[in-house]
Amino acid sequence: MAETYTFAATCLFGLEKFVGEEIDALGYKRIATIDGRVLFEGDISAIARCNLWLSTAERVYLVMGQFDAYTFTELFDGVKGLPWENWIGRDDAFPVTGHAVRSQLHSIPDCQSIIKKAIVQRLSAEYGIAWFKEDCVKYAVEFFLLDNRVTMMIDTSGMALHKRGYRPAAGTAPLRETLAAAMVRIARPREDVLFWDPFCGSGTIPLEAALYMTKTAPGLHRHFAAEEFYDIPESVWKQAREEAHDLQNLNTAFEAYASDIDRAMVRTAQDNTVRAGMQKFVKTFQHDALRISTGGRRGTIVCNPPYGERLMTEETVHTLYRDMGRHFATLDRWQIYILTSCETFERDYGRRADKVRRLYNGMIKCGYYQFFKNDSKQERSKNKTFQKKEV
Repeated sequence: MAETYTFAATCLFGLEKFVGEEIDALGYKRIATIDGRVLFEGDISAIARCNLWLSTAERVYLVMGQFDAYTFTELFDGVKGLPWENWIGRDDAFPVTGHAVRSQLHSIPDCQSIIKKAIVQRLSAEYGIAWFKEDCVKYAVEFFLLDNRVTMMIDTSGMALHKRGYRPAAGTAPLRETLAAAMVRIARPREDVLFWDPFCGSGTIPLEAALYMTKTAPGLHRHFAAEEFYDIPESVWKQAREEAHDLQNLNTAFEAYASDIDRAMVRTAQDNTVRAGMQKFVKTFQHDALRISTGGRRGTIVCNPPYGERLMTEETVHTLYRDMGRHFATLDRWQIYILTSCETFERDYGRRADKVRRLYNGMIKCGYYQFFKNDSKQERSKNKTFQKKEV
């Protein structure tokens, strides 16, 4: 029977549900969910398959152990009691980083120092050496202290998973790929419905939609830290990548538009589309979002327009939202999904959303406003009343 390990997949706040669903789809067992992370169990293959497939997670960690620590002595003893030698060799590097939330041991530098010393003592006893060169494989050790409960982990991802490799250059206010992937899932793209981001920037949302609809593993074309780990056979990575290639479907009729009023951003989106290998499914072009039309097709708009944090002034943002509300109301039978941090968005847009989900774009709290059907005359009348009440 294959050995079972415990893992932690971290994510942006609000994306835990999606990470959990992706873990379920891969066949692994969820054991706990807290803000920003999902813990689960799996065999050694989970390291390769989860790094390749988790589109909404930031990193995948191997959990070495958990224990309570209210003092530095308890922290030292708990760390020293874990089997670090099962992974870290005598010449390997093991830098320590971490976080502490609502815990008595809140000094990160002190925790780093104590944990490093504890691992060194454990490995010194195992290998019979007092000094470590740390010039071979890197095992990045991470601790997480929450309410005095310590979780000790080894990072298997290396670069964060949102760095797919297709976007070396981004716009002024880039949307993280993992958040875009969650936005896409919520919007439920379909083969027979045009998918359009009229504020595409570097093209992240349409590209994540194309990856999703072609069943392309988001990590298929990048490297992971754990590929260097001695104890993970090369066959594990080979099998995981072969599985990903076999599952990819490049025959879908799905079509996405990535447009922007900024010609330079359109060029960037085009470059990223080619880099991702999705040019068959994503069409990039310059266009004013306030002039788009249905062309007689059914469609879904998913976008992340400027919201005054890094682009445009607050006044121009409010004007843009009012203009969007008026123009998007003319797009018959189209569903609209808009991410913004503007708290007055619905009032500016002139319509209540059918549903709002709270998400985080980095550290910026946003609302993901979802409009499932277009405004009828009756609905527009109700929304005019809503606008008057809100003013």
